[in-house]
Amino acid sequence: MRSPLDRLRHALSFEILGLLLVVPLGAIAFHMPVHDIGVVGIVSATLATLWNLIYNYLFDLGLQRRTGSTEKSKPVRILHAVLFEGGLLVVLMPFIAWYLGISIWQALVMDAAFAAFYMLYALCFNWGYDRLFPLPEWQAARAAE
Repeated sequence: MRSPLDRLRHALSFEILGLLLVVPLGAIAFHMPVHDIGVVGIVSATLATLWNLIYNYLFDLGLQRRTGSTEKSKPVRILHAVLFEGGLLVVLMPFIAWYLGISIWQALVMDAAFAAFYMLYALCFNWGYDRLFPLPEWQAARAAE
């Protein structure tokens, strides 16, 4: 399992890089001021960071209990990303509608677009993070194969 400090590094780097990408792209895609998308992005990132810390710990705990390892296969990585974003969708949609003064339907479309972006981003980011910071248990398991 990853240490609390490693989990914090993961969560913060994920959210900072994500914001640097999603705010300008969101402003362009939805024809809204960067400031408004920035506020939505920062609030969303703050909530997502908290969710990230809790969700990843619980997911890894369940995965370790089920398989004996926290190493994720490609299908498990996809499941991990979909479940993560689904949880955020439920929490963020009402905030987006309220802050931007848009309908729930428009907020759903916007949130779904952000979720789709972040699912792909999470898949790529987490794969890269695991490559940059592999756990010793994964290397030992590969050596035994």
